[in-house]
Amino acid sequence: MAELLLELLSEEIPARMQDRAAADLKRLVCDRLAAAGLSFDSAESFVTPRRLALVVDGLPVRQPDISTERKGPRADAPEQAIAGFLKSVGLARDEVEERETPKGAVLFAVIEKAGAASADVFAEILPDAMGALPWPKSMRWGEGESRWVRPLHGIVALFDGAVLPFSFLGVEAGDVTAGHRFMAAGEFSVSGFADYRDKLRAAYVMLDSAERRSVIVQDAALAAEGEGLTLKPDAGLVAEVAGLVEWPVVLTGAIEDGYMDLPAEVLTTAMRHHLKHFALNDSAGNLAPRFVVVANIHAVDGGKQITAGNERVLRARLADAKFFWDQDRKRTLESRIPDLDALVFHAKLGSVGEKVKRIESLAVEIAKSIAGADEADVREAARLCKTDLVTGMVGEFPELQGVMGRYYALAEGKIQAVADAIAEHYAPQGPNDTCPTAPASIAVALADKIDSLMGFWAIDEKPTGSKDPFALRRAALGVIRLITENKLRIPLFPLFQNDIAEGLLDFFADRLKVHLKERGVRHDLIAAVFALGGEDDLVRLLARVEALGAFLASEDGEHLLTAYKRAANILRIEEKKDGVSYGDAVVDDGLLREADERVLAARLGEVSELAEAALDQEEFTTAMSALARLRKPVDDFFDNVTVNCDDANLRRNRLRLLSKIRDTLNQVADFSQIEG
Repeated sequence: MAELLLELLSEEIPARMQDRAAADLKRLVCDRLAAAGLSFDSAESFVTPRRLALVVDGLPVRQPDISTERKGPRADAPEQAIAGFLKSVGLARDEVEERETPKGAVLFAVIEKAGAASADVFAEILPDAMGALPWPKSMRWGEGESRWVRPLHGIVALFDGAVLPFSFLGVEAGDVTAGHRFMAAGEFSVSGFADYRDKLRAAYVMLDSAERRSVIVQDAALAAEGEGLTLKPDAGLVAEVAGLVEWPVVLTGAIEDGYMDLPAEVLTTAMRHHLKHFALNDSAGNLAPRFVVVANIHAVDGGKQITAGNERVLRARLADAKFFWDQDRKRTLESRIPDLDALVFHAKLGSVGEKVKRIESLAVEIAKSIAGADEADVREAARLCKTDLVTGMVGEFPELQGVMGRYYALAEGKIQAVADAIAEHYAPQGPNDTCPTAPASIAVALADKIDSLMGFWAIDEKPTGSKDPFALRRAALGVIRLITENKLRIPLFPLFQNDIAEGLLDFFADRLKVHLKERGVRHDLIAAVFALGGEDDLVRLLARVEALGAFLASEDGEHLLTAYKRAANILRIEEKKDGVSYGDAVVDDGLLREADERVLAARLGEVSELAEAALDQEEFTTAMSALARLRKPVDDFFDNVTVNCDDANLRRNRLRLLSKIRDTLNQVADFSQIEG
């Protein structure tokens, strides 16, 4: 068994594309190996800013031999038919077999194909896999027409220690690579993966991105500890920085005291998003006037010039921020409302100013269903929620929209509830984002998201497949979380426009299935409850789903589901055969001849009344308990009563009884939607 090593050395690959590219390279190559009949023991991909690498171990040196068999015409078929078959398989008449079959003697061709050398196969499939890498963005360079993420400088392609003979984008494969761009001089050859990995490390390249991340976190934490501080956790920034350096070197720098009175979010945003600096906290958990920067080089002066350069750039960014902070507070948020009319929300949906008016009206309506929501606070927060979009600070740091609105509102003397609602109305922005809990914040956040959903639904800009340019799936999930996590009893239908209400509610149902599936709730239970129609209270819906799930997990529930499906199958067959529906007909008590069908009919009436009363009171567990009382009568009926009997009147009446079973169970959920 042998090893395949592949490296693609290029200009810097954007950090955001690296992990996906490494996974795609592994997938594309492994898929082609499998298609070529080449099994392997393990495959692992690696990525640094300048290289993609893949090692596949335990490969055979040749493809397995293949034996295929093709059936031809009968042995006594016309000569023309036999000649055509022999030509198609490339064999002579005496090279094919004649076998007896139930239809007589038939010709069979057994074709033996020797496996090719694996190296020859790789020379074909590797360029194909490399060309199929789905880069989000690519470029063309030089005189060629081919495109790739960045200009390619070298390819290492070795199998069992020997170079594979192929080229890609005009670059010939070989056994030579290069180390760190600045700290390692010249190129070097490699003989296999272990040699490649070790020589890269000697040339100041950490091949494994997980190792680079670990080094960054550990060294940054040690550097902070040395100054009596702690590193502010930021896994996303660690991953991004690990994609910017091949040999991480941690340095610390200082923030001038004059900028420390800026809001903490301004400081961290300037450091994180623009300069890739890590923030440090003091012992009280407050932002310290220090930062960590990760260099890609061991500097001869210990990093003094690198640190000074980063401090200088940060100082310039913070000087801009301080200017905007001072200037923005000279105007009130209220005075900025007319400026929103100049911002286009969407060409078909008007300006941001028009959207704010809709949000205000909707938020006030929603607030009526939220305990503790003050209408005046909600109205003010909704009216001001987008005004920080026209401030200098948010123009410079768009990531701070909402956050700066809170600061400016508090600086004006607005109450905390209004300021918080301005900051939190964008939330939650994802499954891991914190969900607002304050009444005013909930009302404005719901109004913002529902307005966007209604607007884009009205102009038919709905999500399609994987495309969701206006983040409507995220908005729907935000609405679901705001309502369910705060246990709000808000009917959605009255909030939606009549012409789109049904379609929009179906969209919510799909998002709810995804949301609950992540929590381990079965999607078919959601479908079963939604199928009843008219349910737009998400809290009530989830309570019904929870009770239904618990019921079906019981022995009674399992048996009744089986009985339901049996009854539904019989009805479907017989209704199709008879050309009628038995769902609207009333059971004739005078035709209940057997004791078991009389007991069942009586019990169905009792249970239907109990379930209906419990559902009216939203006592869903009680409703399910009522259904459980049907188990024995239903079992006895199917065990002892023949539905399709010879007496036509009895048969029709018993089919009506089956329909009654179906209708009674469907009071709590559409059992036809439930799987298994």
